[in-house]
Amino acid sequence: MKKLIAGFVFGVGLTAMAHGAGNPEAGKQAAAACQACHGEGGAKPIMGSYPKISGLGERYLFDQLVAIQEDSRPIPEMTGQLTGKSKQDLQDLAAYFAQQKMVVSQADPELVEKGAALYRGGNMASGVPACAACHSPQGKGNEPAGYPHIGGQNAEYLAKQLEAYRDGTRANGSHAAIMVDVSARLTDAEIEAVSSYISGLN
Repeated sequence: MKKLIAGFVFGVGLTAMAHGAGNPEAGKQAAAACQACHGEGGAKPIMGSYPKISGLGERYLFDQLVAIQEDSRPIPEMTGQLTGKSKQDLQDLAAYFAQQKMVVSQADPELVEKGAALYRGGNMASGVPACAACHSPQGKGNEPAGYPHIGGQNAEYLAKQLEAYRDGTRANGSHAAIMVDVSARLTDAEIEAVSSYISGLN
């Protein structure tokens, strides 16, 4: 078992190194078009349904950019935005936005208690695991494993993604099966509460 765990950790480390080759300065030069929707540094999107892309983690950002470019994660608003960009271009963009600071939103005070309980402890009755297990207690994610920083993200966007995992319209990426399984066990009220809580988490 120890050898298996060590092998997994080593493999994750190699993957992380492979995804850590972006040039933030080059990415900054190409980021102007992205900021039209996602705001300066990717931190203040023009709509709550758009994600903050600042500080999410380079590996996660790169994987999502590739998925969007290859249409394995179709997003109508992103159509044509990544056309013609090389994998290095995408890596550079990921490196730039990963270095930007996530601006924390404001959670709904009436949903904090329920959202915190779900985020930190899950729901044993329905088999929902704690979000903190993968995304960390502060929502900072796990960069080597490719789990994104979600603390501070827009609540509307978070809810939209959990619903997309639940109905199967988002199923791309190496961790998609985990999120599909978790989301299938969440009620609408739980999605609302945990999304709100995460938006104010830092």
